[in-house]
Amino acid sequence: MITSERPMLAGVLALACTLAGAAEPAQLSVQAGCSACHAPDRKLVGPSWKDVAARYKGQAGAMAQMIERVRKGSNGVWGAVPMVPVPPKTLNDSDLKAVLAWVLQTPT
Repeated sequence: MITSERPMLAGVLALACTLAGAAEPAQLSVQAGCSACHAPDRKLVGPSWKDVAARYKGQAGAMAQMIERVRKGSNGVWGAVPMVPVPPKTLNDSDLKAVLAWVLQTPT
């Protein structure tokens, strides 16, 4: 192998490993415990992803509002049962944004 090709090959392999290790938003929501209270198309303890997407569809600032509610928890937004806070150690900021973008894209 030509020496100049090795750095490029190493970069390609590193990128492939990173992409292979990246979890899908649905998997992240399960790993973070979201699926204990939320389901794709039916209410459990909290609203379905479909209902969340419908409520926030087309709203400016929806992502920021949802991030705050996930991080701090919420009470009275979807009924009497409060949502517990989800700290960054459970779901980091980047993964949280990916999960919320996925939720907002749920067909309503």
